[in-house]
Amino acid sequence: MGRFAMPDRPVILTGFMGSGKSSVGRLLADRLSCRFIDLDAEIVKSSGVSINELFARDGEPVFRLLESAQLERILSTTERCVVATGGGAVIAPQNREKMRKLGVTVNLMVTLEQVLQRLQGCDDRPLLAGEKAAERAAALMEEREQFYADADIRIDTDGKSVEDVAAVILSHLKGLLA
Repeated sequence: MGRFAMPDRPVILTGFMGSGKSSVGRLLADRLSCRFIDLDAEIVKSSGVSINELFARDGEPVFRLLESAQLERILSTTERCVVATGGGAVIAPQNREKMRKLGVTVNLMVTLEQVLQRLQGCDDRPLLAGEKAAERAAALMEEREQFYADADIRIDTDGKSVEDVAAVILSHLKGLLA
């Protein structure tokens, strides 16, 4: 897969935790010869603490406010980039509106089974910490589906490599730019 012309606005990856946003985003940014920005990493950098610490110390509402502020900051620049959002960034209506208006949104779809497999043993997902993680993940996925569906492009990631997913996104982007 060779280089490809970057769209004139950010490519924004959405999807549930474990859908591959960061892995796909890094490769996609490389293919598009642009910067990759991980929204969660930007939140950690600006707050000086991990996502787990933010959730434990301040709770999810404060985390969501920080998430929205960082997303707005990133999207307010004219920089062409690939942005991997956190799984819950789509919850806030203002985030969805900004993503839709200022970028090309790409939703990476994943099944519950794949999420549980990919995140097995992972301890940095506060919303899935403790017992009954599968039930909580299923409920969150169902709750967020309507928001994930509000994307310009939706890609099924199950059974696909990071390279395959990036190639499918590039193909869709070519169609949007044609």
